[in-house]
Amino acid sequence: MEAAGDVDVLLLDKTGTITLGNRHATQFIPVAGVTEDEVAQPDGSTAPYAVLHAPDFVVVLPFDGERFHLVEQYRHPVGRRLWEFPQGSVTEPAGLAPEEVARIELAEESGLSAGRLDLLGYLHESTGRSTNGFHAFLASDLRPVTAERDPQEADMSTGAFTLDEVWRLIETGRLTDASSVAALALLARWQSRPPRPVDR
Repeated sequence: MEAAGDVDVLLLDKTGTITLGNRHATQFIPVAGVTEDEVAQPDGSTAPYAVLHAPDFVVVLPFDGERFHLVEQYRHPVGRRLWEFPQGSVTEPAGLAPEEVARIELAEESGLSAGRLDLLGYLHESTGRSTNGFHAFLASDLRPVTAERDPQEADMSTGAFTLDEVWRLIETGRLTDASSVAALALLARWQSRPPRPVDR
């Protein structure tokens, strides 16, 4: 580890690796890292706190007026194929707006483009573990385009579900992605808001 002040910092570059006990961890995304911080406690003692630093991402809820379009893929950390809403981050080129990232991820994963994107909100992914969060978007006025998936997404499949069917996927453990479920909650709140008056 390299020291940064009084904090031991571990940063991985694009090809960096680190051995954790008997486990070999490899860096998969262009910008990410873990810091081990010494955090002062109320009693004056300190305790180590590991923090994952990763890019923000987007979650897109494609809705055609009747059904939501989801993707299913194998998620290696949990060893299962699961359904979720299209999502991801784009780090190259850098500096893309969340809406631009949403359009890219929607096209790449679901093979759809959206005539309209509504921002539902922003949430942190895990405030006790990582620094990143996600913007959630509702995508409507959908049109088919050619999906251009990354190699690790080659086995991805798509499906269209009513809202009740999406909740059934959640209840039966076939959709367990917390960011997808949180985005549904943001959508419910967004839909319940009264229309805003039009400025004249």
